[in-house]
Amino acid sequence: MCQQPCSDDDYGYNLFPDRNTAKSKKAFITQSLFTFNHKCQVMLQFAMETSPYAKLLLSAMKSSGCTVYKDRHFSCEDCDGSVSGGFDANSSQIVLCQNNIHQQAHMNRVVTHELIHAFDHCRAHVDWFNNYRHLACSEIRAANLSGDCSFSSEINRFNFGLKNHRQECVRGRALRSILAVRKISHEEAGKIVDEVFDSCFNDTAPFGRIPHTNKDAKFATRHYESRDRYHANV
Repeated sequence: MCQQPCSDDDYGYNLFPDRNTAKSKKAFITQSLFTFNHKCQVMLQFAMETSPYAKLLLSAMKSSGCTVYKDRHFSCEDCDGSVSGGFDANSSQIVLCQNNIHQQAHMNRVVTHELIHAFDHCRAHVDWFNNYRHLACSEIRAANLSGDCSFSSEINRFNFGLKNHRQECVRGRALRSILAVRKISHEEAGKIVDEVFDSCFNDTAPFGRIPHTNKDAKFATRHYESRDRYHANV
């Protein structure tokens, strides 16, 4: 993930030990049908084929000239117990934490969350390593658009709220994500998130609006795929 030599603790490397190429690779037998890796691969394939969130993002990235290939741009790996996935900007690769993702719904959210980072990387040339505001903006968008803060997800976490509950959920998850991969204070991270929050929360590309459910995501997909038809017929 680093653009220059760095320590294992920089940019969240310690959360993704398999990113360290100096570590020995597992023997082929550990990639058998009975490992976390195989289950991860199967769930990833299912997410790419059936999740309306993922399908829209994959289509949007292809349209933006950044076609995503399963074998090239995804990697199922063992991670620290505190994370489910990550986006490695150096390799343009999404890391899926095979030891921490055990349910398809969870896989769908992680794939969507990380694809939003990949989409931002493609369209906006995000400076992940030197500009904390860029990082915060993408984390806000990922938390807001991936289903991380959907009503059902929050109910499953026993989190209940009234007015602006979604905004607080997005703000909190973005803040925690930044603190997990950058060595800055909670106060500084919170200030950065607040500075960019409104504009990034309201940036719903490529969905058009916040997809609260699979139905919303399917509608957004149809709308995205037909976006050029009107102009073609004028």
